[in-house]
Parts: sequence; C-alpha cells; structure tokens
Amino acid sequence: MKVMIVEDEMLLAMELQWEIEAAGHTVVGQAASSAQALEILETSPPEFAFVDIQLQDGPKGIDFGRALAERGIPYVFVSGNIKKLPPDFAGAIGAIEKPYTMNGIANALEYISAVVSGDKDRLPPASLVLA
Repeated sequence: MKVMIVEDEMLLAMELQWEIEAAGHTVVGQAASSAQALEILETSPPEFAFVDIQLQDGPKGIDFGRALAERGIPYVFVSGNIKKLPPDFAGAIGAIEKPYTMNGIANALEYISAVVSGDKDRLPPASLVLA
C-alpha cells in the first residue's frame, strides 16, 4: 500500500515511516505543512494517509483530511488531542491518539491495510478510535 505521512514532528514522522516500511508498505511522501501535503497529493497520490491535526502552518490537518476524503483516499488522524476532531471525523476512518506505541501503530496499520483491501469483518485494534 502507498502511504502518505502528514506530521510536523520530524521524529514521529520518521518513526512512523520506519513502521510503515517494516510492515511492507511504501511511503510516497512526508509533509510537515498543508502546502507540502497538497503537493505530494498531486504528484504522488497515496492509497492511505496518516494525518496530524496540528501542522507547521496551523490546524490545517482537518482541512487536508477533507481533501483526502473528497478524493476517496482513506486516512486516520494521529493527534495529541482527538477531542478537537469534528463529530464526523472529517471523513477519516478514525484516529490514533498520541502518545502512541509502535505496537499500536503496527496493529492499526494491519487493520487499515485489511480494510483498504476490502476486509470489512476485521475488528479494530484498541489503538484506533473509529469514526
């Protein structure tokens, strides 16, 4: 699966990339701002994305999430405060709250990969709050 990371904390983005690649997926790009994210979306569209709410250019993650949803690209929010999400989760599958564990990310990624592939019967892991 081609995955995009929208995260302004570089260390978290690097850890997330490592976990994604260790699970056998490809990272098509990392973005720290909504402008960078939109550029990657246009040049290397992902099949899935992890999106932080608060980016370098402010709380633009929700807006970027909506842009993903409009294109039919599934995603989850990764945030320190998921209470800031709108009631409809802006079209996201769900959210992973920071601080998260790498095991939690791995379990969520396995679930998400299965769902994106069409497996609707899989139960979500505890690390993923569904929308």
